[in-house]
Amino acid sequence: GTGRETGAALDSRAEQCAAFNTQEFMGRLYNWEPFTEVGADKQCELTCRPASYRFYVRQAERVRDGTPCFNVSSNDGCDGVLGSGSVIDKCGVCGGQETSCRKVTGSFQNVVVPLGYHKVLDIPPGATFINITERRASPNYLAMRSGTGASVVNGRWAVDPPGEYQAGGTTFTYTRPRTHAEGEEEKGESLKAPGPTSTQLQLYVSTGTQDGFYFDPVSKHEPGHDKIELRSRGSAPNRNARIPPRTDLPLDTQPPFVWKRGGLTECSASCGKGFQYREILCINRHTDEEVPERKCDSAAKPVPEEEPCNTHSCPPFWEASAWSECSVSCGPGMQQRQLQCRQSFGNRSTMVHPQRCANLTPPESTQACQLGLCSHWEVSSDWSMCSVDCGVGRRTRGVRCVSDQGSVVNDKECNSRLRPQGSEECNMGPCVTNWYFTGWSSTCSAQCGPGVQRREVVCLTRGGVREGKGGGECVGDKPAEMKACNGGLCVPTAMWYSSPWTQCNVPCGNGTQRRDIICVHKTGNDFAVVPASECAHLDKPAAVQECEMGECRAQWFTTEWSACSRSCGKGLQMREVRCLTPDKTHSPECDSNTKPEQEQICNTIPCSPQVSDENCRDRRHNCVMVVQARLCVYSYYKTACCASCTQSAQRAKRQ
Repeated sequence: GTGRETGAALDSRAEQCAAFNTQEFMGRLYNWEPFTEVGADKQCELTCRPASYRFYVRQAERVRDGTPCFNVSSNDGCDGVLGSGSVIDKCGVCGGQETSCRKVTGSFQNVVVPLGYHKVLDIPPGATFINITERRASPNYLAMRSGTGASVVNGRWAVDPPGEYQAGGTTFTYTRPRTHAEGEEEKGESLKAPGPTSTQLQLYVSTGTQDGFYFDPVSKHEPGHDKIELRSRGSAPNRNARIPPRTDLPLDTQPPFVWKRGGLTECSASCGKGFQYREILCINRHTDEEVPERKCDSAAKPVPEEEPCNTHSCPPFWEASAWSECSVSCGPGMQQRQLQCRQSFGNRSTMVHPQRCANLTPPESTQACQLGLCSHWEVSSDWSMCSVDCGVGRRTRGVRCVSDQGSVVNDKECNSRLRPQGSEECNMGPCVTNWYFTGWSSTCSAQCGPGVQRREVVCLTRGGVREGKGGGECVGDKPAEMKACNGGLCVPTAMWYSSPWTQCNVPCGNGTQRRDIICVHKTGNDFAVVPASECAHLDKPAAVQECEMGECRAQWFTTEWSACSRSCGKGLQMREVRCLTPDKTHSPECDSNTKPEQEQICNTIPCSPQVSDENCRDRRHNCVMVVQARLCVYSYYKTACCASCTQSAQRAKRQ
C-alpha cells in the first residue's frame, strides 16, 4: 500500500521490525526499529536498523499490505486503505458516524467559591473536540491537572504562559485575553484540544474573585463563539449500567467480552471527605457473567472514576508537640509541650479553636524530668587500720555525697549504684607461726639445657609476715626457694637477624634506608653467626626500604674557595654562592640569613723580609699556584716567580 507516513504507520513499521528481535542476525540478537532515510525507489521496503547502532538492513522486499509508504501522495483514508476516503468523525472513530459518543455541555457561573483552586469537572477518557472558554475576561485562571493530580497548566500555584500543553494523549492550546479596542468586549481564557483523551483530566478554576465562567460544548466550533465541544466515547448517564460496546462494527466482529462498572470500593477515609471508586469488571456480553480481565481489551478498559464519600466532618482531637528540653541540665526539672485542637478536613488536618475540644481530656502539657544528678561521691579519708592483728577483720574509710558547690548533702542526692565502698575485709595473716611457700614456677628458667625453678617462701607469724633465715620465730630451716631443672636438649635454631635501619640517604624527598641481614643460630640464649645458606629456607627480611624525608626545598650551593690572593700578609679567598632548587635551577626562595660567605681572609701570617734584589719579582699572576704545585725547582718558574719562590724557600728554612 502507499500513502503519507503517519504516527500509526510508524507504529505498524515498528511492529513489523520488532518481529525480527528474536531472529539472530550475524550471530547475535538486536532490537530492531524502522529506518526511514531510504531512497524513493525503496520506500515500500521494510528497512530496519538495530537500536543504538549505525547500520540498517532490508528485512523484507515489501511492507505488510496496508502499511503506507514514505513520501507518496495518494487518496488514502484514515484506515490506511487506498482510495477508501474514510475520515475520523468527531468521536475520534475512523469512518464512524458520530454515534459512539455523546455531547457533554454545562456551565459554571455566578458561584461564590473560596480563594484558590475549585474543581469544575472531570474530563473522561475518549473526549474529543474539547473547548472550554470564559464568557468574558476575569481575574480568574483556568487550570488543569491530570488524574493523578500533576499540573498540566496553571496547576502548581503559578500562572503558566499561553501555549500548547501535552496531556491525556492530546495537545491543549491555552489562550489568555488580549487588550481590545474601546467598546469591544474582551474575551476570556480558553483551553482547547482535538482529543481523543487517553486518561481522565481534571478542570479547575483558580479564583481571586467571584467572577464566573461557563463551558458549553457544541457540535461545531466557529470563530467568535465562546463555546466548546466535549465528546466522550462510551459514556452513559447511568454509571451502574454496562458500558455499551462500539456499534460501528459489524455484529459478528463485536467482542464477546466487555467492561462493566461494578460496585464501589471501600471509602478511603471514615470522615472528612474520602474517596471511592467503581470497580471495572470484565463480563460475557451474552451471559452478563464476570470473567477474568485478560479476556477483555485492556486498551479499552475505562479509568475508575473517583467519587467523594464520608464527607461529614471528623471529630476534633488534641495534638501534642514534642517535649521541650529539660529546664535544668541536672537535678529535678520540668519539660513542656504545646497542645493544639485540630480537626481533619479531607486529607489534611487544620488547627481549630480550642473550644471545639472542650469536651475532650487534653494530654499533659508539663512533666518532670531529670537529665542527671548534680552531686557526686567523694572519698574523704584513707583506709583505717585493720580491726584485728591476725586473721580476717575489717577496715573502713569515709565516703560522702558532695554537691557541685562542694558542700556535703544527703546521700539521696548521689547515685547509690556508683557509691565507693566504705568498708572491706582485711586479712592480717593466719594466727599461727610456720613456713609457707608457693608451688614451683611452671617453667624452667632456661629454654634448653640446665636452669632453675623458683618459689616464694615466707614465715607467717602472729605479728605478720617476716622473712625467715633458718631460725627466728619459725621452727626449722627455711625451705629451698630454688631447685635445678633442665629445659631439654639445646638444638640450634636458624633465624635471620636484622640490624636497625640506617638513616635515610637523602636529606629531603624520597630515598632509601639499609640494614644488615645476617643468619644466626640460636642455641638457648646464645647466638652464633652462620652462613646465609643456613637460613635459605626462611623468608629473608628486606635489606632496603624506601624512606621519605619531607619536601625538598631550595638550598644554598657553593664552589670551592679560590686560591688565596696573597701568600702572606693577609690575602683574600673567593667562592661562588647560588640558591638552587632540587632540580638544580636558580631560585630566589633561599633564606638570605643563612647564605654562606662569599669571601674570607687568608694567609694572615706576616711576610718574611723582602728580597733585596730588585730584579727578583713575580712576573706571573699565578705564582701562588706555582709555589703550591712545587714548581720552583724548575729554572723557568724560579725566574718567572722569583719573589714567591724565594719567600717559600725562606719559610722552609725557618721550619
